[in-house]
Amino acid sequence: MSNERLRSALLARGMTVQSLAEAIHVIPKTVERWITQGKVPYRRHQYATAAVLQVDVTTLWDDERNAASASDLAKAEIATVYPHRHVVPQGLWREIYARAERTLDVLVYSGLFLSEDPAFHALVRAKQEAGVQVRILLGDPDCAAVRQRGVDEGHHIMDGKIRNALVLYRPLIRSHPGVGLRLHDSTLYNSIYRADDEMLVNPHVHGSGGAYMAPVFHLRRLAGGGLFDTYAHSVEHTWENARPMTEQDIASITGANHGTH
Repeated sequence: MSNERLRSALLARGMTVQSLAEAIHVIPKTVERWITQGKVPYRRHQYATAAVLQVDVTTLWDDERNAASASDLAKAEIATVYPHRHVVPQGLWREIYARAERTLDVLVYSGLFLSEDPAFHALVRAKQEAGVQVRILLGDPDCAAVRQRGVDEGHHIMDGKIRNALVLYRPLIRSHPGVGLRLHDSTLYNSIYRADDEMLVNPHVHGSGGAYMAPVFHLRRLAGGGLFDTYAHSVEHTWENARPMTEQDIASITGANHGTH
């Protein structure tokens, strides 16, 4: 019996039998047998394949051992759980971002507490100058998702908080145009703060009174774990569909055309 889930996962990633075989160091005929004959590979090859295709191993093969192992790995990716964002150690955000060597991502609606932090701005400038890919995603202040988030939090000022954050980021974008800043119109279920293979995830809990009252999960990526990659994919998807911002765009949105804030 053929493995159509593996075939579909290959197509979804835009990969071929040949490219997958090369990525996991097996011969193409071996991968072909996994697909056309439903052969089940060694577990090391299962996890390697799942990692390359960016899916959970249990998506590709039904195996109780895999399910148990995947569950254990996902749990192992959780370094710490904080019951509320306001109890996260104040310096942890900076510590995580300071460790970034490849990627520094911020996916939020406003994330005002970061945009107000001069130390964060200095860190972003230093990282961008060092060649780290910096991507900051804020909510579009005029979109429906932002208006609804304001309603959910009970203050109706989320759009204003985003404009404040944009004003604060404007000098950063002026001095370091290589810093990526985009606006998204997505309904966010989590705010995500990522540095390479480490991230803080702050779920948006309806009725909690705001993100600062919701839990925060500190995750570290493990090969085959799946949990970290699920949230990382959310960042990638949102980035791809977001609107790039220049300094002039920020000035237009915030009404700051006649001066520097």
